[in-house]
Amino acid sequence: MSTPKVISREQGAEGILVGGQIRDLRKAKGLTIAALAERIERSVGYVSQIERNLSELSIPDLKRIAEALEVQISWFFHSPATVPAEERGFVVRKGNRRRLSLSGIGVVEELLSPSLGGATELVLTRIPPHRTTGEEFVTRKAEESGLVLQGQMELWVGDRHFKLNEGDSFCFQAEESHRIHNPGDIEAVVVWVITPPVY
Repeated sequence: MSTPKVISREQGAEGILVGGQIRDLRKAKGLTIAALAERIERSVGYVSQIERNLSELSIPDLKRIAEALEVQISWFFHSPATVPAEERGFVVRKGNRRRLSLSGIGVVEELLSPSLGGATELVLTRIPPHRTTGEEFVTRKAEESGLVLQGQMELWVGDRHFKLNEGDSFCFQAEESHRIHNPGDIEAVVVWVITPPVY
């Protein structure tokens, strides 16, 4: 039986980035260290050491962490080698955005914020023509606002319905349930501002 590959705490910036990403994403999801440890069936001490880059992290454990935090494992393989040290934590270049594909429905979200550790996050959402994020309403513990950069977007907030076009903006308060749909024939592109971060 082969030994699982590990991400070493001595890999420099990559190791540091992975631990910090896990911590920031866990907090954005509203999970305690204990809750994450329970989900991956590991100790609280182990998760704490991983987040602080004090222990090596195996690929199988990283996969379990990704599943527990509801992201793809590729989320954690953002290449810090392409980010100049003076830009890290301040700038996200177009080619270095972290991407999430939602439920195989073609909706893609890209994180525009350099980290999830701040008070707000910026997310770019791409919605293919005639696609939706689902019939179920989403409720987050965050205030959300946004700007439609391209195409059209239908937005339901509670029992209210809005049709937004390119250049229109919106805002709704924390814990208001919502869903979105692209009724048009071209991809809808929307920038969201979310406070506090939820990814």
